Order: sequence, then C-alpha cells, then structure tokens
Amino acid sequence: MDSALLIVAAGLLAGLMNALAGGGSFVSLPVLIAAGVPSVAANATSTVALWPGGLASAMVYRGQQRPVAGMGVRLMLVVTVIGGAAGAVLLLSTPVRLFDKLLPWLALVATLALAFAPRVAPWLQARIGLRRLPLLAGQFLLGVYGGYYGGAVGLMMLALWSLIDGADIKALAGTRTAMVSAANSVAILCFVIAGAVHWSMAALLAAGALAGGYAGAAAAKRLSPGLVRGATLALCVVITGVFFSRAYF
Repeated sequence: MDSALLIVAAGLLAGLMNALAGGGSFVSLPVLIAAGVPSVAANATSTVALWPGGLASAMVYRGQQRPVAGMGVRLMLVVTVIGGAAGAVLLLSTPVRLFDKLLPWLALVATLALAFAPRVAPWLQARIGLRRLPLLAGQFLLGVYGGYYGGAVGLMMLALWSLIDGADIKALAGTRTAMVSAANSVAILCFVIAGAVHWSMAALLAAGALAGGYAGAAAAKRLSPGLVRGATLALCVVITGVFFSRAYF
C-alpha cells in the first residue's frame, strides 16, 4: 500500500513538473527503477504513465497552438511523430546494461537544457538565426530524443524555436505541449506493441500524473517561472547524481 501511494505521489509530482517546466521523468523513472523495473522497461512505462498528464496539459492549451517562424503546426507534428517512432524503436533495441550506462548522460543533457537553454537560446538567436530546413531537422532529432528518453525535451524544443522565433516563450507553450504529446503518443504505440510496459505501475503513475498535469498547466499562469525552474533544476541535479552513482560506482 505504501509503495502504491509513493508511485502515485511520484506521478503527481512528475505531472506537475512536466506542465510547469519539464523534467517529470526525473521523478518517475528512478521510482520505477527502485521498484525493480529494468531501466529500458522503466523508461517505456514512465512514458506511458506520464502521457495522460501531458494530454491534460494539452487540453488546457487547446486552441493555443501557433506556427513557429511561419512553419505550420501540422508539418511540425508529422516530423515530430516520425522522430518519436524512430527514438522508441532505438530504445527497444538498446540492451538494458548499455541503457544503464547511457541513462546518467541523458539525464545530464536534460539537466543542462533546464539550466542553460533559457539563457543560451536568446544569445544564439541574436548571432545565428536558423531557417526552415534546420528547424525541421532539429525538430526531427528532438522527436527521436523524445521517443528514446524525453527528459526536458519540451524545454529543448523551446530553446530551438527561440533561435528563429521572437515570440514570448509562453506564447509557444501550447505548441510545445502538442509536440511533446505527439512524440510520446507514437512512442507509446511502439512500447505497447513490444510488450515493454509494466501496466500495474503505469496505472498508478498515470493516476497521479493526470491530476498533476492539469493542475500544473493551470498553475503555470500564476507561479513565478524562475521559482519553478529553480526548484525543478535542483531536483534534476540530485537525481542525475544518483544515476551516475548507480551506473559507475
């Protein structure tokens, strides 16, 4: 019973994090691994479990999707879905022992994105400026990353988009949520077909993530972005350290 409540609580926190700043898998994934689920299956189960929370956030943002630098949302969705499918297949092809070694580095990439993307992106935007083809290529690669691991992928998308689109980050929140949900949806289909999901734990996580995703999307309009990002980053740093300790020490 206590274990079930812990998993539900982890889902609630993960759903909140995903809606507010990203990085929800930093909570759900280690909880599943600690519960004895192998890392590849844990990542697949986490993706399935957090999907309802992302969908709840997408419902809050419905009708608020907008093009990025003139690039239509539908075209970006197609590219993201293709990338998400490729990433999911790649994950399912990765041996568990290898993924255990890769996981800390993936977590580190996500943590660095959370820490520096909001500052680096405007600096790059002022000096580089990207065009449509690099945008689609970058979106495809982020779709692959989203299907394979997905930590902080929404923030990475915002960082990429800010290189070419001068819109306020909040104005892109609806588009970000739609893209992340699309990548996760196709990845989930692959995971279900492969039988990689631990459904009992996914159901517990999903129950919490659904409530957390809806509440987080609503709270995002009131809370300070700096406070949310700082708290999320602190948690991600700690969990990344735990992943490195588990894999290499």
